[in-house]
Amino acid sequence: MGRHRKPAGPTPLPTLTARRRLAAGLAGASALVATFLVLTVDPTAPPAPDRTTATAP
Repeated sequence: MGRHRKPAGPTPLPTLTARRRLAAGLAGASALVATFLVLTVDPTAPPAPDRTTATAP
């Protein structure tokens, strides 16, 4: 019966940690790129006249 058991594989903990670290790094890089683009790129057209900006009353 022992021959039908699955072989012991590596624990998934390092993989999960690496995935979380990669996701956090990509999210941080994305935020930095978005901030850079907002600060450096001018919009191609002004906002439409029928669209007003939301202002707090």
